[in-house]
Amino acid sequence: MERKVLGRTDIEVSAVCLGTMTWGSQNTESEGHAQADMALDHGVTFWDTAEMYPTNPVRAETVGDTESIIGSWLASRGGRSRIEIATKITGAGQTAVRDGAPITGSGMRQAVEASLARLRTDYIDLYQLHWPNRGSYHFRQAWRYQPKVCDRAEVEAHMLDVLQTAGELIGEGKIRAIGLSNESVWGAALWHQLAQQHGLPRMASVQNEYSLLCRQFDTDWCEFSMVEDMPLLAFSPLAAGLLSGKYAGNVTPEGTRRSFTPDLGGRVTPQVFPAVAAYHAVAARHGLDPCQMAIAFCLSRPFDCIPILGATTTAQLATNIGAADLHLSQDVLDDIAATHRLHPMPY
Repeated sequence: MERKVLGRTDIEVSAVCLGTMTWGSQNTESEGHAQADMALDHGVTFWDTAEMYPTNPVRAETVGDTESIIGSWLASRGGRSRIEIATKITGAGQTAVRDGAPITGSGMRQAVEASLARLRTDYIDLYQLHWPNRGSYHFRQAWRYQPKVCDRAEVEAHMLDVLQTAGELIGEGKIRAIGLSNESVWGAALWHQLAQQHGLPRMASVQNEYSLLCRQFDTDWCEFSMVEDMPLLAFSPLAAGLLSGKYAGNVTPEGTRRSFTPDLGGRVTPQVFPAVAAYHAVAARHGLDPCQMAIAFCLSRPFDCIPILGATTTAQLATNIGAADLHLSQDVLDDIAATHRLHPMPY
């Protein structure tokens, strides 16, 4: 497994990341442990979680269970230094966590302490803000996006509060780096500006959705990511399973994510199945597994892209991890580009 340094930090991670958000809902603790074992056996040492996981749906009674499953794995297997853990503080509005309170410095400190306890570790490698207090255009909100009219001074005060707390937590050895998620280019630029002006920790990375079906990162974000050395942790590189083809014909196999979330978070549209079929045709023409092609596409981007691989079975995870060794030819990339022009934004 290729390894790389995460942006401008000194944290070395695997080229792909293990997603864990189904552990505790679709996956039992033992199944989560089996996935963790397989990931580590294949060199996937970078694992992503969040305090509000598991999802589908997020429930107050299960908040934190995914971190606890990782913690019990660490307790039974040991070797904390073998893996890099990324987790997140929940953004404003998710009532299952802290009654939907917005992110603050003091709230972040409390959340870090709680995550450390559940993870049974004394440090977190990458601590991310799950989404900004300002709101965002992610998760299909782009169709009706209107940035909140707010006081810039208020936004800057909030960011400084968070960055100052991050600096303290880094100084205490409780986190190694801080990062963003579901953020805009403007927001990331302001975080960087304030960090530089005040000598505070720099946001190391951004976790936004990215796949063959969701290409919002390809324009302004692409430039920002490359110039600022801010890698993308790409969540849903298989578009919540759509790109696997298992929902073809608009079916819902039992036990799949769609059986819990029928529209897959707004991804199921009349346009999506023709787009999936077109990408499957590309994979078939070139003798490729469609899941591996989709993940390898993320790895081929000009910006530094680390796809987050989520799975509900070890067989799925093994296939997805195999994409790390797949290098797409220019003919494949050209076919993908032509398909994207025909199906530019299917959801």
